[in-house]
Amino acid sequence: MKKIGFAMCGSFCTHSIAVDMMKKLSEKYSIVPVMSSMTYTTDTRFGQAKDLIQQVEEISGKEILHTIVDTEPIGPKQMVDLMVVCPCTGNTLSKLANGITDTSVTMAVKSALRGGTPVVLCLATNDALGGSGQNLLRLMNAKNVYFVPLSQDDAQKKPLSLVADFSLLPETIEAAFEHKQLQPILKV
Repeated sequence: MKKIGFAMCGSFCTHSIAVDMMKKLSEKYSIVPVMSSMTYTTDTRFGQAKDLIQQVEEISGKEILHTIVDTEPIGPKQMVDLMVVCPCTGNTLSKLANGITDTSVTMAVKSALRGGTPVVLCLATNDALGGSGQNLLRLMNAKNVYFVPLSQDDAQKKPLSLVADFSLLPETIEAAFEHKQLQPILKV
């Protein structure tokens, strides 16, 4: 059974969808869960951190990796066959594009990429067509980085926002295993 690293960042409003996707993926893959420290420790109007941790650990059957020290061995020890970041925030996207490795999630991705492991980003950010735009385009051109197809989630109220079509995560993973980008990347 292939192993998928499943990292979650702080797009708290999409965590329930991400958990549903993790559950679906766990039917086919062994899941290695990763959380940013913000996700691991923050209670929000969308839920309590302890409840999210419990759900993720029940689905994966593993303890969550949530520190830089935890995630550094992912690449060297070949702990995963593919790394997913779902949801991937604009903050994490920007850090990845600029080589900043200061969170468990950015370290997990860096560690995976240094060994040539494919990385799939499932973006959810309010500034993808604004401040994070250059970073999105930079990573679209990066080797072994693949995106779940994106669209504007509310063009009138949030005109700079893009969100991945989470339902396409399994197909994007399959394409990434073949080193292909699922098309079209941008949905209208």
